Amino acid sequence: MPQPSAQRRGRPPRISREEIVEAARRLVDEEGVAKLTMRRLATQVGSTPMALYHHVRDKEELLVLLLDDYAARTLRRPDLPADPRERVIVVAAAIREALAGCPWIVEVLTADDLMSESALWFNENIVDGLIECGLTPEQAVHAYRAIWYYTAGEMLVRAASARRRARDDRPTYRDRVFAALDPAALPRLSALGTRWAPLTAEDTYLDGLRALVDGLIARAAG
Repeated sequence: MPQPSAQRRGRPPRISREEIVEAARRLVDEEGVAKLTMRRLATQVGSTPMALYHHVRDKEELLVLLLDDYAARTLRRPDLPADPRERVIVVAAAIREALAGCPWIVEVLTADDLMSESALWFNENIVDGLIECGLTPEQAVHAYRAIWYYTAGEMLVRAASARRRARDDRPTYRDRVFAALDPAALPRLSALGTRWAPLTAEDTYLDGLRALVDGLIARAAG
């Protein structure tokens, strides 16, 4: 009987979509989403860019797959309070808790054109809670956007600050400036001086979120 022909040397190994997503997740976790390219990813999985395109159409589709993968592994739906205002706060805080350890996800989501469909439960319940608080559907969407911008901005700033401290523990330029402020020109900031950095590093997210939600509801009622 004729023997099966041996596989041609040099042929890229067969890969699955799951392996591609896993390799992409490792790459962005280690180096950031800006470093994710199909060529880099192909090198990671020991294949070719052309082979990847049999599984994912382009980088945009790959990012959506990564978002869905992260949502499935990380997002936990919190218990919802009966009070709609508290429901908005609990759901927004759950988003922040889930994404705080993965700032590259926030970077992708802030582009406003990519999303994970499996995470839309969170959007739904924030908008629903705001409508129950008396906002129109249009106002609820605008209020949701304000809450998301506040949440995403807070996470991005904290992540950037953490990266800076991890690279260099010397006083920052801001620290040096605040330590030498002229009391005659900037009396309030000068009085705060070196306390500015630790005060701004405190986690006041929930206080700010509550104030924001209360303001949005009051403005709509007015």
